[in-house]
Amino acid sequence: MAEKKKTLAIFTLVKHKQKNGQFYGYGPYVREMNIWTANFDNILIVAPLSNLNSIDAIDVAYNHSNISVISVPSFHVKSIGSSLSLLLKLPGIFIKTFDVMRKADHLHFRCPSNIAALASIVQICFPNKIKTVKYAGNWDPKSEQPFGYRFQKWIFSNTFFTKNTTILAYGEWKNQSKYVLPFYTATFSQLDKVAFKKRQYSQKLKFVFLGSLVDGKRPLLVIKIIEVLINKGIASELHMFGDGILKSRLQNYIENNTLNNTVVIHGNKNMDVIKEHLKDAHFTILPSKSEGWPKALAEGMFFGTIPISTDVSCISWMLDHGHRGIVIEPNLNKAVGLIAEELAKGDLYLNTMAQNAQEWSQAFTTERFEKDIKALITKA
Repeated sequence: MAEKKKTLAIFTLVKHKQKNGQFYGYGPYVREMNIWTANFDNILIVAPLSNLNSIDAIDVAYNHSNISVISVPSFHVKSIGSSLSLLLKLPGIFIKTFDVMRKADHLHFRCPSNIAALASIVQICFPNKIKTVKYAGNWDPKSEQPFGYRFQKWIFSNTFFTKNTTILAYGEWKNQSKYVLPFYTATFSQLDKVAFKKRQYSQKLKFVFLGSLVDGKRPLLVIKIIEVLINKGIASELHMFGDGILKSRLQNYIENNTLNNTVVIHGNKNMDVIKEHLKDAHFTILPSKSEGWPKALAEGMFFGTIPISTDVSCISWMLDHGHRGIVIEPNLNKAVGLIAEELAKGDLYLNTMAQNAQEWSQAFTTERFEKDIKALITKA
């Protein structure tokens, strides 16, 4: 067994909380980081730290016993005022980041994020430090992205400014830096696997939406798709898991269009609750504007749901261009039309698609992910 390395430094935008001596953060992120941190003795995390100690249902605690969170302010450059405010904060952020990098053996950057963007500049001072970059966004070089995202992709890929680096990117793309390694994310264990269960698609359809209730995930489009399907005589129900700034607007739409008995916004729930819904759902739907590795789709596929999503990032590859999912356009009528066409092909066709989805997703377990992360760290 490889000897543990000493100190891992993590640079992330995820807001952290502390309660009863433990640090908490966004569940999907922390569950993955628990795999990384298990390979090190000491953990230094540069991230925002909330003064509130209230823990949400979606928050999860780190497993590691030796963690320090070096608090830095979260920030967004959207106005002259916010730019001036950032200039005042920058010296302190750079000093803290430099000090953490100096102490660490392995530098791990969670991108894209503003904190990782600043850290990407500081890391130039440490060419001999081992680095890994988890790029959770869309790596597609042809996609339109904000300058900050493009900057992070450029500087970490650049073999002059960045040394000793492995970039974990979603999907396979041509003509990339030697640092780029196609990768994935896993949520479920080998023990979570269930046998494929055929669905009857001529009965009432159950759709599940997993994601933040924000414009980028297009939750209102999801509700409208279900509404139009029902108006076409296709019995359907929608269960939405997540929270966000659009929640009240979505709830108003549901009430104003008498969809209360059809669409349920559950809010943030733990994974056990979500798993039970996925086990008998027909579809997982996520028509995002942008994605990296859409865990919500992979999680649904793990239990035999058919994913429905837009053609962004690596989704077409993930859905095997329609053989293990339905790729829609972000247009209400076209999306509903394609879903109706697929439903008309019958149970045999749809169950084959669902089984293809499940077999593919169940290949990406947390055990495999842990093994691959350990191999990556050992190699580094």
